[in-house]
Amino acid sequence: MRQVLQAGDEPTVVVAHSYGRIVTAEAAAGIGSVRHLLLVSSYLPEAGQSLSDFGADNPAPFLDIDPDAGTFGVLPELLVNTFLQDCDPEVQAQAAHHLAPQSLQVTGQQVGAAAWQQAPSTYLVCAQDRGTPPRLQREFAGRADNVVELDAGHHPFLSQPDTVRDLLLNL
Repeated sequence: MRQVLQAGDEPTVVVAHSYGRIVTAEAAAGIGSVRHLLLVSSYLPEAGQSLSDFGADNPAPFLDIDPDAGTFGVLPELLVNTFLQDCDPEVQAQAAHHLAPQSLQVTGQQVGAAAWQQAPSTYLVCAQDRGTPPRLQREFAGRADNVVELDAGHHPFLSQPDTVRDLLLNL
């Protein structure tokens, strides 16, 4: 991602969603073409923080953790109710095909920079999100320059694409 951002000189709005914000925190830092960050239901780390810094004492009930394989993912049977409850049935039906286990190692990797401290940012709080609790989102949103709240679940770009498109175009 960082290489793509470095290769271009066009003014760019970077959109980060959920865990993707952990990756984007460092990838977009110090890139002059990044004009704005749109953070959707995102973790918003400071430099030196990792995804594990935002976790509770016990893993979320929708997670499938396999310590032997060193992976985690979303339990397929909880995917729709947790992350897609406000999406069309067709989207819900296709979503399970896109699930893939992630490395547990990523949860402990610290970010080296926080792009949201360098570029203007808008945080989109998803008030009906059952994956990233809205109260936690509102805490993170306090770090952003602007906050927009939408009555949507975890994937508003799937459930309310026109609204998210309009927000993005207004940035």
